[in-house]
Order: sequence, then structure tokens, then C-alpha cells
Amino acid sequence: MEVQSIKQRFGIIGNSPGLNRAIDIARQVAFTDLSVLITGESGTGKEVFPQIIHSYSSRKHGTYIAVNCGAIPEGTIDSELFGHEKGAFTGATDSRQGYFEGANGGTIFLDEVGELPLSTQVRLLRVLETGEFIRVGSSKVQKTNVRVVAATNVNLADAITENKFREDLYYRLNTVPIHIPPLRERQEDIPLLFRKFAADFAEKYRMPPITLDDEARRVLVSYYWPGNIRQLKNVTEQISIIEQKRMIDAETLTRYLPDYHASRLPTLYGKEGFVDEQTFTSEREIFYKILYDMKSDMNELKKLVFDLIRNGAINPDRISGSSVFNDMHTSTYEPIISAAATSVPENKSLVKDLNNIQDTEEIEEESLSLEEKEKELIIKSLEKHNGRRKLAAEELGISERTLYRKLKEYNIDL
Repeated sequence: MEVQSIKQRFGIIGNSPGLNRAIDIARQVAFTDLSVLITGESGTGKEVFPQIIHSYSSRKHGTYIAVNCGAIPEGTIDSELFGHEKGAFTGATDSRQGYFEGANGGTIFLDEVGELPLSTQVRLLRVLETGEFIRVGSSKVQKTNVRVVAATNVNLADAITENKFREDLYYRLNTVPIHIPPLRERQEDIPLLFRKFAADFAEKYRMPPITLDDEARRVLVSYYWPGNIRQLKNVTEQISIIEQKRMIDAETLTRYLPDYHASRLPTLYGKEGFVDEQTFTSEREIFYKILYDMKSDMNELKKLVFDLIRNGAINPDRISGSSVFNDMHTSTYEPIISAAATSVPENKSLVKDLNNIQDTEEIEEESLSLEEKEKELIIKSLEKHNGRRKLAAEELGISERTLYRKLKEYNIDL
């Protein structure tokens, strides 16, 4: 019941178990002073949960400050967070208190905490452990009593491996983890969110709200929503303004959904955190592509055998069993070759070709390594697009950032 009241108070739409669990954890941890790390893909609404924690805590009458760590230049981030003294650097004409000093007795929300420079991470760790900080350009230690809630849409465990994030800071921030599920894992909530956004924009622009027919509703729910709630809201606003018809069909809706058909391929996002930053995503997608290629090869083999039988090159009565259609092992070809040699002894070139197929299967064993297949597909895609990495990344279904990392990992230079 309390979860429902929190939803009403903060305007949260949805009833999925993952969302309810996240809200319940935020409610329970609010009464403590433990550090909280909120994870989830971009656009999932992570910024609402620090407000819930602050509002239900004993600090609710104190200051609440939200800081986007990724939006502050590296050269000024320490000054913004911890303050500076007059003359500490060029342009520092006056002393200034930082966010940690200003939020004393309250809560500070560090959004995109994974973007913090390593030097700033050391300062942050000290605040979390001792409550102490030093202004830039000062030697005086100051104290602050601040509750820290952090959020990120990147996988900090991978950032630690790449020496981009301190392991001790990660465990200090991650005292209580809260994961916000992506929209594709909240399919039952998608129509509710769409209806809410449509009503809001109808009121804002003074027009009738848009609605979806049955097929369009199925399209809406089946779409992958890489931008999550933010993307759904933007799409709803675009359709509300641009389309004259208020009843939206599937064809109209798909025009506003990038790569709709590609998004319905089976994929699994997991390793690198979220949306287009996950290595395991690309590996799983490539694995499915390999399966599709194998299926295509199997169909070609079946067609070849049927053509040989139809043309009389092979006597079907001499082929033992139906394993030829169920197995691609080398032994599959033996009855075919034997039948061809017996039925059409004069066709030596055909027998030679079939024997070549058998030899190829025996000598050249195709690698089933996902890494090798991934590397092969990356090279093919880059060659296809003449080295243009953006187009290659789009075709592979991964981000340019992930592609750059893969090129370095596999030592690919095209």
C-alpha cells in the first residue's frame, strides 16, 4: 500500500514487479544513512529514486542537491563538489563553498558517478569514509554530514577492470544497490505510460489525445525501446503533434520507431550495463547470426541432395536412414557418395566433387569460438562499409564505443 502512495506522490507509472521492488528498497533504506547506488539504463527514471530516499529520510528537511557528474568539466569538478579558496586557480576571485559543504545535513545525488575522474574519486572516498574534505587551494580539513546517493548507467565492475573506477569507492557506494529495470522488462507498463504521456500532451497542446489500435498496441509493446521511458515519451509527443489522425495504426507507429524490425531479433543485454554498452549483447546477437547462417547452410545442403536425387545422380534407396537431413557430421555424406558411385559410375566428376566435400569436412573443422566469429563479423562489416565504423556498429547492433573497444581487444586495424 505504501508503494502505491509513493507512486502517486512522485508520478511513477507502472506495476511491474521489478519497479515495485526498486521502490520498496528505496522506501526501506530511506530511514538509514547508508550509501545507495542506483543502476539502470539511460532513460529509465533513476533520478526519481534519490528524491524518494531523501523525502522519506530523517534528512527530508535538509538540503537536497542533484549533481550531474558527467556534465561538469574535469578541470572544475573538484571545485564544484568541494569548493575552492580565493586564488586557488585562474579566475578564482572569491572563495566558494562546494556542493558537499552546501548539502551539510541533507542529501547529495551524484548522477553519472562513473564519469568522475580518478583524482576526484579519491576525494569522494574520503568524504564517504570520514566525512572530511578539503577545498581546492586550502589545507584546512572541513567536516560535512551528507548522505550520498549515486547513480550510473555504465557497468562499474568493468570500469574497475579497465582502471577507470576505484574498487574501494565502488564498494563504499554500493552499500545498498537498487536496479531500475529497462522498459523492455516492463512490457505491461508500456501501454499505461503511453496513455499517460498522450493525455499530458493533449492537455499541453490543447488537442484530443492519440490512441492506438490493437495492432499498433502490439507493436508498441514488442519494440525494444533502447531509450526506455525517455524515448517512449518523445515518440508519443512527436506523434501527438505531427499526425492528424488521433487513432494511430501500426504502420504509422513504426515510422517513429528506429530499426523496429531489427529490434525484434532475439537479443540479451547484460554484461556492460545497459543499452548500447554491453559486450555480452553483441556476443549473443552474433551467436544468433551464426545459428541463422548454419540453418541456411543446412537448407542449402538439403536442396543439393534433393536436386541430385531428382536428377538421378543418386539412388534414394541406397541412402541409409534420413540422417542426411538431421546431421551434418562427416559420416552423413558417406552413404551419398557410395550411392553416387554405384548408381552413376560413369559420372566420375560428380563422385570426385562429393569426395571433395567429405575431405573438406574431415580436414577443415570450423571454429565455434564466439570470439572468432565476433572478430570475423566485425572485419566483414568494416570491409563492407569501407572502414566507416559508425555504419559497421549500426549493422552489428552495437555502439561505436563498444566497437572501438572490440577493435582494440582483437587488434583489428582496418
